[in-house]
Order: sequence, then C-alpha cells, then structure tokens
Amino acid sequence: MGGIFINQNKSYGLWTATAMIVGICVGSGIFFKVDDILTFTGGNVFLGALVFIIGAFSIIFGSISLSNLASISTKTGGIVGYFEDFYSNKLASAVGWFQTFLYYPTIAVVVAWASGIYTCLLFNLPNQLDLQMGIGFLYLLFFYLINIISSSIGGKFQVISSVIKLIPLIGVGVVAIFFKQAQPEIPANVEPVQLTNVGIGWLAALAPTAFSYDGWAISLSISNEVKDSKKTMPLALTIAPIIVLFVYLSYFLGMNKILGPEYILSTGDGAVMAIGQLLLGRSGEIVILIFILISMLGVVNGVALGHIRMPYALASKEMVPSAKKIVTHKKGFLGNYSAMISLTCAIFWFGVHYLTQKFHLMATGDISEIAIVFGYLFYSILYVKVMMLYKEKVITNFFTGVVSPTLAMIGGLIIIVGGFSSNPASMSVFFIICLSFCVTGYLFYKNKH
Repeated sequence: MGGIFINQNKSYGLWTATAMIVGICVGSGIFFKVDDILTFTGGNVFLGALVFIIGAFSIIFGSISLSNLASISTKTGGIVGYFEDFYSNKLASAVGWFQTFLYYPTIAVVVAWASGIYTCLLFNLPNQLDLQMGIGFLYLLFFYLINIISSSIGGKFQVISSVIKLIPLIGVGVVAIFFKQAQPEIPANVEPVQLTNVGIGWLAALAPTAFSYDGWAISLSISNEVKDSKKTMPLALTIAPIIVLFVYLSYFLGMNKILGPEYILSTGDGAVMAIGQLLLGRSGEIVILIFILISMLGVVNGVALGHIRMPYALASKEMVPSAKKIVTHKKGFLGNYSAMISLTCAIFWFGVHYLTQKFHLMATGDISEIAIVFGYLFYSILYVKVMMLYKEKVITNFFTGVVSPTLAMIGGLIIIVGGFSSNPASMSVFFIICLSFCVTGYLFYKNKH
C-alpha cells in the first residue's frame, strides 16, 4: 500500500476528531495525579476537585475560543492556518516551524519513552534506561509508520484507544457510587499522612494539573481532512474538553470515595495499584498497567497522526525549503516526503531526549514540557485575535468572543508561570531554543517572499 497523500480525502468524522482531542489529553498522567493533587490541598477533596476544574480552563475555554477561528478560517494546518488567516504569513511560518520541528516530536518522543517504562513494569523487565528507551523507540517507529501507511488505521486506533482508556477512569467513578464497603486500612509498613490545612498553598497544584489537559490543539492539524470541517471541528472542540473534565472528576472523586484521602496521601502512586487489587483481585495491578499503557500509546498515535501532516501543510504555503518536492506525492512508502521529514525529526529528538536522561542534563522535567509552555504563548496571541474579531463584530457571541478567551488566557498564564517556576534554568535555555526555531521560520518566509 502506498503512503497517504495528505489533504486528499475527507476521511475523518466528528468522533475521530473528538477522540483525537480526548486521546491526546487523557494520557497516563491522570492515573497518578490524584495523590499529587491531594498533597497540595492537604487532603481536601473539594479543593482537589476545584483544582481540576480551574486547571481545565486552558482546554475548555481555549478550545471554545479557537472554535470561532475554526468556523471561519479557510487555511490548512490548524494553528498555523489561523495565524496565516488572522495575522501574517511570516508569523504563521514561525509558528509552523516551532510546531513541526519541536512541539510535536518532543511530545511524541517523551510519551513513547514513558510507554517503554510501563512496558517494563508490565512484563517485569529490568528498570534500565537503555531498555526503556529501546522499547519506546520501537513504539515511536510503529505508530509513525502505521499512520504513514494508512490514515484510516491511525484514526481507528485513536478512537479505540480513547474508548479503552476511559473505561477504568469512568469505571472507578461509577463503582464508587455503589461502593458500600469500608475504606481500606493504611498498610502497616506505610507511614500515615494526616489531613492538613494548607491555606492558599493549594494554588500550587494548578500548574501540574493544567499540564494534564495539554495536547488538544494538535487535533486542529487534521481539520482540513475532517468532513464538513467548519461545523465538525467547532463541535469536537466543544464536546471533547467537557468529556475530559468529566472523566478526570469521575476518577478523582471515585478514588477518594473508595480509598479515602488519608489512604491515598499515605500510599502515593501505590493507590492506583491498590484500587486495581481492591476491585479486580490479585490481577488488578496488571489490568491497571495495561490500561495505562494503552492510554500512553493512544497519545503517541494521536501526536504522530497530526505530526506527519505538518511538513506538507507548511510546504503547501511555501514555508519550508524544497516545498514543491514535499507537496509532490510519489507512489510508494518513501514518496511521502512530509511523513519522512516528521519521522526523521522525531528520531532526532529521541536522541536528544536519550542524552538528557542518560547524562542528567535536565534536573527535573523533560524536553516536552518546555515546548508545551512555549506553545501557550502562541495560543494567547490567538485568544487576543478572537477578542479583536468580537470587537469588529465578526464574532457576535459575547461568551465565545470575550469570556472564553479571557478565561483561556488565565489558564495559559497558570501553565506558563508554573512551568518556569518548576524548572527556571532548563526553561530559560530551552525557551531560547524554541525562540530560535520561530525566528528561523519567520526569516525563511520573509527572505523567500
């Protein structure tokens, strides 16, 4: 089978677009976020739920805001197309270079590596970086190649993996409604952690929680391949964030109802395995690990699905070198130049990530976090444009034209400030790297035209 020709067929519907947003946002992180949130809130369940709601501002109101642009934009490339339509081609090129050569591949690489970690846990393999990275590299290659070979296979896997990963998250919430047993005792070999009053310290939980919702904008890269895109994408951008928030709250409240906040605080990440054993018996831990792994692979697939289209989108706008060659599709696997560029880029960043982990070049975090934080600067610029379009009466709905972008910018600010405060040294260095990609893209288009 030959490689796909990007932008040839309207092969995606509402559910694939929605599943892409849900599938990328809901990764493995949520499984291990409950104890972290409770630690920040001193075990206060109400404040924990509030943190999830506020943390969702970036995706719920951000996606609602950009749905305005999705309904009126005529350009391809998602975020890049919006900058092209509503700002300038030079700025669109800057954003495109950042997304194509930095944002997409770093997220795919880090999640593929994490998938390798959980594969080792699932099969009781040695906890070695080289083995984890080796397995992660195979996952990375597999999902890029699957999406290069067939857009329909990648789209179907995205829908299936999104549904599968929601089963345990929603299931915990549903079981909690009917759960009548006493909450389990804290294990004797675990030191109990008591509930405390943290004052305003709970606000520190907002940044890491907001990261749990990131990745939603990647779905915009397939908008030109979605059937009836001007109606479908705004609908998907509205439905998906609500599903994600509902799923997160269901899991968080369910965990607290079944185990109790003191148990979760005391056992930490072990609470995830504990609830698996409590509900499913001795095999529960394995079942939970399988769900976590599927969750992560769904993220890798979703990012790959979006990434392989980006070089084509930029080439169609003459924003990259050898544009004519990239948009000219030749029969055969290697003829899909856009996908080959994306895959090569992902492999390069996989090598960079390996070196940063092997030689401890980053004290905390990973290379994807910096790109995520930097990306919210661009989103904020688009939110400003939405408000400008409302002022110009192009957008007439006050909620989607003013309220949503304002709240989305607040959510974005939380992520930006939280990201820099968590790792200021690494953030500063990689911020410059992100900026250099943008400047290169900007100058390339300026000089060419």
